[in-house]
Amino acid sequence: MEFGITLFTSDRGITPAAAAKAVERFGFDSFYVPEHTHIPVRRDAAHPQTGDESLPDDRYMRTLDPWVALGTAASVTERVRLGTAVALPVEHDPITLAKTIASLDHLSGGRVTLGVGFGWNLDELTDHGVPIKKRRTMLREYLEGMQALWSQEEASYEGEFLSFGPSWAWPKTIQQPRVPVIVGAAGNEKNFRWIARAADGWMTTPIEHDIDDNVLLLRKIWEEAGREGAPRIVVLDRKPVPEKLSRWADLGVDEVIYGMPDADEETVVAYLDKLAGKLGRTPAAD
Repeated sequence: MEFGITLFTSDRGITPAAAAKAVERFGFDSFYVPEHTHIPVRRDAAHPQTGDESLPDDRYMRTLDPWVALGTAASVTERVRLGTAVALPVEHDPITLAKTIASLDHLSGGRVTLGVGFGWNLDELTDHGVPIKKRRTMLREYLEGMQALWSQEEASYEGEFLSFGPSWAWPKTIQQPRVPVIVGAAGNEKNFRWIARAADGWMTTPIEHDIDDNVLLLRKIWEEAGREGAPRIVVLDRKPVPEKLSRWADLGVDEVIYGMPDADEETVVAYLDKLAGKLGRTPAAD
């Protein structure tokens, strides 16, 4: 089982580059960042954690661009995987986004993981012109179109929300036919059927704790959909508890992710050092 770290990036505290470098040095396997282009001041959409329009953290309105952040992280690391937890592709032009992600995968040596979400902040999506009731279809088409650009010599795609004729687009992603796509969403049959059709795995939400039955359900739906292998299971955890981690390992969880503070570098390094010790990570020699 692998262990990753997520930094809720903001314009305060440690930079993504410094954070990713420390994450790699302390033996973790991956480094994730989130995405919000903006937060409308007036919102009707409820946050999944608070249950109303209030935000649990002011960093939601201060997040850095994830691809710029991961680009800086790629330039100072060699091994750690670089991911989003989660990105919102429907808020972008998919042809341009495909170029950005392919460039990062190319320059990082094939280390990108694309964590995506359907988007809980409906007001944010509306500002981007996303049809709320069809955002799942839109996301699926964007992912399919980007995969075509990443893998086909002359790529084309025809859909409801994305269409382009035969086109050249390089670089191709090193990971073929696409970078791994992991969906961050509530564990339920509807979401799992979407994952089995359009993605490579599931990332739990921060408010989910009892995942055993959902993991089994996803695997059942995955098999029924005729997918080969097994879906990648990524769990967001708050605190490492040996008995829980052992149970998840037996269940076949692939990766567990922990949040890190966006504090000064000294504070972050001390946190990672302590967490690495609890998880049995081996820091690299200076």
